[in-house]
Amino acid sequence: MISVRFITSNILVLGITLVGSPFIGTSSRTLANPVTKPNPVVTPANSPQSQPSPVPTDLRPLTLNTSLLSLQGGRRLINEAGTAVSAQNYDLAAKRLQDARQVFNQLSNFYQDLASSFAGVDNRVANEHRQKALDSAQLRDQATYQLALVHRAQNQPELAVPLLIQIIRSQQPGRELGQKAYQQLLELGFADTPYPRNDAPTPAVTPSK
Repeated sequence: MISVRFITSNILVLGITLVGSPFIGTSSRTLANPVTKPNPVVTPANSPQSQPSPVPTDLRPLTLNTSLLSLQGGRRLINEAGTAVSAQNYDLAAKRLQDARQVFNQLSNFYQDLASSFAGVDNRVANEHRQKALDSAQLRDQATYQLALVHRAQNQPELAVPLLIQIIRSQQPGRELGQKAYQQLLELGFADTPYPRNDAPTPAVTPSK
């Protein structure tokens, strides 16, 4: 049976009813209430959940702060010595500075050996290790100077003098650290003639080794 009716919007609506059909009412309900599927949740590629956890870029054992045979390991010993000096624990400070001297001296020798081995083979590698040898030697002399001061604080000038002379030999008298070491010898009474003189020309300075 076909029924025809008009609504106010002047749109003709046809309602078709199939008498005796087994699908009566079912299709109309389905069309009236369509099933809406939820949209899938898409995680942006740059969201925090999708980013991998950051990892250190350099995990080589001698580059870590816990390493002892490294420049940072020697600096850590010097810092520990400074803390011990502040607490007037001079024995511990002397031990840490002796260890730091040994670390820096080994590093300087090792880097110098590498620089010599690569000289004429790859100057880029040779220059890199030569500079590291110089840096290590400078830190070694600084630790040596601090150790000499600790021996002075312990009233052990006989232990300070050899260290101060080593610094002058390594740094040369014209460098700042060499002059400071010589000033300590003057104060201890091991040397008598002041240096530098006010009227003396500035000597040429070569890098320590």
